[in-house]
Amino acid sequence: MLRRLAAQHEPRLRVIARAAKESLLHIKNLQAVRALPVPAPVPTARQAKPGPPKRTIYDAGSTEALPGKLVRKEKGPATGDPAADEAYDGLGETHALYAGAFSRNSIDGAGLKLDATVHYGELYDNAFWNGSQMVFGDGDGEIFQRFTKSLSVIGHELTHGVTQYTAALAYRNQAGALNESMSDVFGALVEQYAKKQSAAEASWLIGEGLFTDAVQGTALRSMRAPGTAYDDDVLGKDPQPDSMDKYVRTTADNGGVHINSGIPNRAFSLVALELGGNAWEAPGQIWYNTLTSGSLPATCTFGRFAKATVASAEELFGAGSHEHDAVRTAWETVKVKL
Repeated sequence: MLRRLAAQHEPRLRVIARAAKESLLHIKNLQAVRALPVPAPVPTARQAKPGPPKRTIYDAGSTEALPGKLVRKEKGPATGDPAADEAYDGLGETHALYAGAFSRNSIDGAGLKLDATVHYGELYDNAFWNGSQMVFGDGDGEIFQRFTKSLSVIGHELTHGVTQYTAALAYRNQAGALNESMSDVFGALVEQYAKKQSAAEASWLIGEGLFTDAVQGTALRSMRAPGTAYDDDVLGKDPQPDSMDKYVRTTADNGGVHINSGIPNRAFSLVALELGGNAWEAPGQIWYNTLTSGSLPATCTFGRFAKATVASAEELFGAGSHEHDAVRTAWETVKVKL
């Protein structure tokens, strides 16, 4: 998406193209960080009982200096700045999901402080976890609004931190797409948990509300229907495939990590919709158990991950259970071989 925006030459899109180019430079550095060796995970059995969140929000003042000026601390009053207060609330909602649904004590399992910086850069079209804190741009105002507006995006980016502390997924090809998919899965669950939505009630959209009214689209990605999130003259059509029949082989985007994540995303949504009820319960427990098991290799393929989720479903609910069968059927539907 950003590459397409960066390539625009029309005078009316000059600002958007410049903003996209700047974001792409940062993403290149960010991808290098995600490719670094993963810290040793905190064994689940040894994790401390989840405590309250420890949030600190900073304001970069449209610079790229981190962390910036302190504007809000844990239990401090609202600032009146939508970006700062949305970031504060989003960090809290993400902490609440992991603590309440998975008994995880913050991002690292050991009570990690949750720091975030808002108003990063000028017209910055991104939000990211940099390995130690969250960073939010304000968007360019033409295509993207401020990135704190989407709770699923906040949950998505913080989940990169969870993956950092639990799995050694290389940020390239299918392993990288699984890394992105884990962030989408738990980003969606953060939003659903906060809104108390069942799987059937949820939108299954990632980044809903980020686009301005000028864009023909609803979100960055659709987990339930990959490839349908947007279809716009400037952005183009959502390129995500919904099954292995349409898998995109490319050297761009670290081997299509944001594109091919649509396949495992759809598999999770299929499981959740088949089982019904709350997606953070049985489906979320299966995916979380798989992510934190320590069994995923750095170069994990979709097939290897699918087998691991089937094994997790059997471990948690038994062979031949509805949960076990739903997981197998979902992967067969998206044509990932078990």
